[in-house]
Amino acid sequence: QVRLVESGGGSVQDGGSLRLSCTASGFPDSYYCMGWFRQAPGKEREGVAVMYDQPPVTYYTDSAKGRFTISRDPVNGTLYLQMTSLRPEDTAFYSCAAARLGISCIGRLDRGDFPHWGQGTQVTVSS
Repeated sequence: QVRLVESGGGSVQDGGSLRLSCTASGFPDSYYCMGWFRQAPGKEREGVAVMYDQPPVTYYTDSAKGRFTISRDPVNGTLYLQMTSLRPEDTAFYSCAAARLGISCIGRLDRGDFPHWGQGTQVTVSS
């Protein structure tokens, strides 16, 4: 049974940093597409970043480029989202997601078609 559990959320000042973690279990192998999504009150869910290995390939939504970094520990499978230069508009409920690596991992950033999701963690950025 695949299970994803997020942690690392919290409250920071405008311009601050946070690193989100997503522990993963129940995966039969390392051939997975992983991603981070967020949803703010009154807004639809938005893809933040996705990645896959062999070799590591990452893709970000425009607002995250240059500020956020997605990565994964190849040993234990933990997924990370390092966030810097945070802005109030980054305030949202962040969730990690996973899918078997298929023909379109990057496309899942926009489609959000991941079969496995974590419970999420809140990120609040104060001005």
